[in-house]
Formats: sequence, C-alpha cells, structure tokens
Amino acid sequence: MELGTKLRQARLDAGLSQRQLCEGIVTRNMLSQIENGAAKPSMDTLRLLAARLEKPLSWFLEENALTSPNQEVMDLARSALEEGRWADVLKALEDFRGPDDSFCREAALLRYLALTELGASALEEGRLPYARTLLCQAGEVSCVYITEAMEQRRRVLLVRSGGDAPLPDCDEVLLLRAQQAHKEGRPERALVLLQACEERRHRWQLLCGLAHMARKDYAAATEHLLAAEEEYPAQTRPRLEEAFRELGDFKRAYEYACKNRGI
Repeated sequence: MELGTKLRQARLDAGLSQRQLCEGIVTRNMLSQIENGAAKPSMDTLRLLAARLEKPLSWFLEENALTSPNQEVMDLARSALEEGRWADVLKALEDFRGPDDSFCREAALLRYLALTELGASALEEGRLPYARTLLCQAGEVSCVYITEAMEQRRRVLLVRSGGDAPLPDCDEVLLLRAQQAHKEGRPERALVLLQACEERRHRWQLLCGLAHMARKDYAAATEHLLAAEEEYPAQTRPRLEEAFRELGDFKRAYEYACKNRGI
C-alpha cells in the first residue's frame, strides 16, 4: 500500500477530517497532495501526522515508503510565492538539495519566477546592473514548466535593462490585439495595429478584410478577403458575397452566393 493511501486510511479509521489531521502541521492542500500521491512528506511532517493518528512511524514506512528531505523547503518556498515574497522564495531554495525527483522541476520553476520578478522590480527601481544580473540568472534556469510567454517577458525585461536578448515576435501580439479591437467594434484601431505587422499572410489579410468591411470600405475589403479565401473560406465567402453586392458586382455576388450554398 502506498504511503498516501495508508495515510488516508489511517485518517478515516481515526474519524478525522483532513482539516483536523493537518492543523498546525501542514496545509490542507498539502495533506491532500500527500494522500493522493502528488507530494511526499518530510520525515518530521510524517512523524507529527503519525503521532496525531496514534500510529507508529514504522507503520507508514513499511514497503519502502519514501519521503523527500526537501518537503519543508518547498513548503516555505510555496508560502513565500503565494505572498509575493520573492526574495524569501530564493532564500528558502538555498537549502534545496538534489537530485530529488519529487521537487526538482517545481524548485526550478520557483527559482525562475523569483529571479524574474526580482529583476522586474530592480528594473523599475532603476537598478539596471542588478536587474540584468537577476534576469540573466533566470535565463540559466532549465525547466519544462517555463512557458514561451514567460521567456518572452524575461527577454523584454532584459533588453530594457540594457542586456542582450533575442526579442520576441511581436506580430502575434499585434494580430491578437487587432482581433480584439474588431470584436469591440473598433475597426480603425484594428487597422492601425495591423499596419504595424511585419508578416502579412492569410490571417493578416482576413483581419484587414473584416476591418474594412466594418468600415463599409467594400473595395478594400474584397482585396483582402480574396487573399485570405483559400485559408479561411467559411469566414471570407459570406462577406465577399455581401461586399460584391454592395459594389454592384452582382455576377461575383451570385458566384459567392452559390459557393456559400455549396452549389
């Protein structure tokens, strides 16, 4: 029987809720993770839980149940993270000892987040060399949990602090903002954003066509919608029918009416 399963069974046998068992020892969330096998308690934590359950420690350690010596370190780091105490996150992680299959990746992520946030704060305070140091250290952290969005933000901060880093591709952000402007009924704003894009492919053509349709500039709309038709037929063909009809080109309007009806 796994350690977490044993712990849950012992708690149920004792008639205790998770809150009653964990009070003053660990958080309820941590106890839930331990019982579900998502986390492993330190030896000291397990000893306290065993005492409250009136079970000998050896009962939980049978069948080679393993505990992590870094559990308390991670508890401290998580608590600091939740409260935004980034310096305390790093301080707690100084006592982390690897390798530890249970916590190595999470510890790396927490270190990355703390270094990045401290770097951002130093940047805002005008401490540019210190900000660069912290952000470069964050860039040295390797962890599968670090997303591209996190890395884009770190690189932007690093460049702002005077460091060297490849800048993120801004076109995707511009396209998303243009799409949002279109949804909000602001076609002029959408067109301004689209003009700032470097890559002008099918999606860009579609958004331009939609913006011009909203402005009732049907000639410009047809030019862009035709360029996007192959990639986005469902979005472009009904609008092309409308645009050609408004332009008085009833032959093309009929053509797209047929396309829309699958004729």
